[in-house]
Amino acid sequence: MEKLSDDFNKRFLDLDENYKVIKNNIAEAAIKFGRKPEDIILLAATKTVPIEIINHGINLGIEHIGENKVQELTEKYDSYDLSKCELQFIGHLQTNKVKYLIGKVAMIQSVDSMKLAREISRLSLSHNVKTDILIEVNIGKEPNKSGIIPEKLNDLLYETATLPAINISGLMAIPPADANKRDTFNYFTNMYKYFIDISSKKLDNVNMQFLSMGMSADYADAISAGSNMVRIGSALFGPRIYNKKI
Repeated sequence: MEKLSDDFNKRFLDLDENYKVIKNNIAEAAIKFGRKPEDIILLAATKTVPIEIINHGINLGIEHIGENKVQELTEKYDSYDLSKCELQFIGHLQTNKVKYLIGKVAMIQSVDSMKLAREISRLSLSHNVKTDILIEVNIGKEPNKSGIIPEKLNDLLYETATLPAINISGLMAIPPADANKRDTFNYFTNMYKYFIDISSKKLDNVNMQFLSMGMSADYADAISAGSNMVRIGSALFGPRIYNKKI
């Protein structure tokens, strides 16, 4: 039991320090590029993170958490401290798993097809709720990656906007993992152009409130390119630990 406690205490202390550093880095990046630090949302990506660590982060001030896997989210759900934090789903979502999320998450960040949008709409209607979504863009046009390719983004937006019980709240993207720093920044700036272009059209039921891009390795660059929501996991919680109970 002493070892178990030591492991948690170390992770608590690491999280305390990491959270301070990341909040400071976010503020510096925002100010450097003429933005307000409070306009940048830190979403803690909590894949494989034990619930005790997550709730410690919430007590530190984390107000947004996101899970990548439906099963993991549902297993943790009753233990999250959601009294002062909202839960989002940020991973690839299969249509048959939507039923486990509606009414539980504040936002689904990974909508990339009409099939998925229709199912979210249908189940949201049946639960008498409205579900906020982001359209996921495959900005690098990677063949084995989820997300709508940029050329089809407007078509998906227009169609999804007609569905009831859905609020389109912005865009999400993950640049190719093997892209160099310059190319990654170009992907970010291209996403910002799509974000601004769509915003200017003032489409019904399309509110470009969030541009979710940037993770542990590149969140400062994403902020400089226009992101207002960064999804940070390992820089907050340390390397992911798979199949290990603390």
